[in-house]
Amino acid sequence: MSRLDAVDLTASLSKKESQRGLERAWTRLSQLRLALAGLTGEGRLGPPLLVMFEGWDAAGKGGAIKRLVSPLDPRHVRAHQFAAPSPEERRHHFLWRFWDDLPGWGEMAVFDRTWYGRVLVERVEGYASREEWTRAYEEIERFELSLVREGTIVVKLWLQISPAEQLRRFEARRDDPLKSWKLSDEDWRNRERRPAYERAIEEMLERTDSPHAPWELVAAESKHHARLRVVEIVIGRIERGMRDWGLEPPEPLPNED
Repeated sequence: MSRLDAVDLTASLSKKESQRGLERAWTRLSQLRLALAGLTGEGRLGPPLLVMFEGWDAAGKGGAIKRLVSPLDPRHVRAHQFAAPSPEERRHHFLWRFWDDLPGWGEMAVFDRTWYGRVLVERVEGYASREEWTRAYEEIERFELSLVREGTIVVKLWLQISPAEQLRRFEARRDDPLKSWKLSDEDWRNRERRPAYERAIEEMLERTDSPHAPWELVAAESKHHARLRVVEIVIGRIERGMRDWGLEPPEPLPNED
């Protein structure tokens, strides 16, 4: 069984259950974020936090990112969205355009789409040669390892949905005048190439799922489940990352479970 097929897409939460869980998780996330920024506790800056989102079109990345950052002071987190590289960016190595947006010590950054575009859309659509995207696995692995060795907590999230659920969301977007802008002809065309993308995703997971920067596959058939799960994963990774650098996470506040 492939890793994508192994994701339990039946995982579900009601809106009420998700909101209750989020409110508890947001308290802990806010507490940890302040500790990372050196604004509480001993005042030491914590390690950089980089949360990266990949997933199928309409998998709910935007909604998950909104719930992740919404409880945080906007001065304490930066969210970046990456589309196709510009002509200027294409003149450089494919990792170059991400460098300025990486977080430093005490900082948090969220990436909506990432350097994995080189081994996904650029591979499938032929924007990168076979030699380029094949070489990229090792380049990405070494790049992430260098970030981790410098302290960065790298959280890589893949949001997984079924073809049927993706179609349902596409049709809902198409029929909603306030959301139709999210849907393009390219989205429909990419959907028809799902088998090619699945092969690329599976190879990406196999070759870039490392101990220092593991992939977290999130069942996103239920948006409410995915949103809470994302926040819980980030909380767990922050706590582990702080301990890795000799910083004990603050004790949970009394109102937390």
